Amino acid sequence: MKQTTFKIDKMDCPCEENLIRMKLQSVDTIAKLDFDLANRTLDVYHTGESLPIETALAQLNLGSSLLESKDAGNIPLLTDDDAQQRKILWWVLAINFGFFVLEMTTGLISKSMGLVADSLDMLADSLVYGLSLFAVGAALARKKRVAKFSGYFQLILAVIGFSEVIRRFIGTEPMPDFRMMIGISVLALAANALSLWLLQRAKNKEAHIQASIIFSSNDIIINSGVIVAGFLVWWLGNGIPDLVIGSIVFIIVIRGAFRILKLAK
Repeated sequence: MKQTTFKIDKMDCPCEENLIRMKLQSVDTIAKLDFDLANRTLDVYHTGESLPIETALAQLNLGSSLLESKDAGNIPLLTDDDAQQRKILWWVLAINFGFFVLEMTTGLISKSMGLVADSLDMLADSLVYGLSLFAVGAALARKKRVAKFSGYFQLILAVIGFSEVIRRFIGTEPMPDFRMMIGISVLALAANALSLWLLQRAKNKEAHIQASIIFSSNDIIINSGVIVAGFLVWWLGNGIPDLVIGSIVFIIVIRGAFRILKLAK
């Protein structure tokens, strides 16, 4: 068994990880993939030559380069669908999807684009977690279908939301309810903090868990942004801060949608 390590400069989220997994699925000499998103490296445990793996990675245009290849001996191959890992991801998925429903509902009621945008970010995370869980052991064609559906669904919702932000910029709309903005965002922040605690408490170095930690940390930053926007709406007496934070989050969601659509190619 050989261990070949690659540096992948553009690998920074679960979308790129899933893209690489699906690309390398057809290489039957691979026994195990070990991702390190923080350092943007990938360890491939395989038999035979590393050239087919290197060629497949290069085709993804993610800035991959071979660092080293060495004899790994007889390593214990851990399964990717470890029970504890799956259980934690299911909890995080449930929290994210639950708050998508809550924030979308209260965002429409309070007329806050910040809450609506944050709800779509929660949905985007749910789609990525769901894709990872649903695709375990599935055929490549099914993974691509799920990725395509998830990406287009997320993109359509984000574009609709962004067009609503533009309409509110040029039109006259009631000021959003800053109390609901702040209150719901505080709850969402607490939920993401709980998700982050669950993930870190597991002390699991598997790639999906580490990626989920990154996602939850980013969500906490977004939640904090909506809270700040709520206070600015209260202080300034207009809804511009709400539209600004909504625009920023919609851009993040659209960017995520395009990353997911890479999986369907």
